[in-house]
Amino acid sequence: MKTHYYLGWFNNSFPDYLGRVLQEEITDRRSLVIISSNPCNDEDDGATERSWLDQAGIVFDESHLINYRVRKQDAQLFIQQASVIFVLGGDTVKQNGFLTEYELTDSIKKSKAIVIGASAGAINMSAKWLCSKNLGYNVETSSVYDGIGLDHFSVLSHFDLENNMALVRSELSLLSEEIDIYASNKDCAVRVKGDKIDVFGDVYLISHSKIQKLVETL
Repeated sequence: MKTHYYLGWFNNSFPDYLGRVLQEEITDRRSLVIISSNPCNDEDDGATERSWLDQAGIVFDESHLINYRVRKQDAQLFIQQASVIFVLGGDTVKQNGFLTEYELTDSIKKSKAIVIGASAGAINMSAKWLCSKNLGYNVETSSVYDGIGLDHFSVLSHFDLENNMALVRSELSLLSEEIDIYASNKDCAVRVKGDKIDVFGDVYLISHSKIQKLVETL
């Protein structure tokens, strides 16, 4: 059964309950594969995201960072052998381009690993996402990007929804007519396990231009 976690952001560590859920879920801890969001920068090594796992008691036998220092063939092999794939937060656009350039999308979709994404990583795990200056991107023209497409919905992750609900509704209305959008702020998670979708924290569903807050089920 394939399991995907779409996370927001956490200042210090996973909330206790979410940490326990992940600890119970991640039983195969042979290999952690980390996918950079700024693959030209070796300092984008996932230290923050790894610390969340460490503090939850989730330690792996080995870990591999995928960026431009890794050959494409090796990156593919690491993904094939991964127990968990963590798609890092950071620069959503650069990460999207890197996933395409290194042809990682199909490999991740075929993997049996648990896939986790934080912020930008969660956005790129989804089927489609809107790149707009009103959503924090340094662009003049809005456009829709294709993500990895692990699940058939879009994600807006780690965004200040409470103070920008009208803007979010306006920006995402058109896309929400085509595909459901799960929107969340920090300290939140959406888990897809098989055909079941669970949420943790303040998560909203935007569908056909309507927004509703979802009840926590995780």
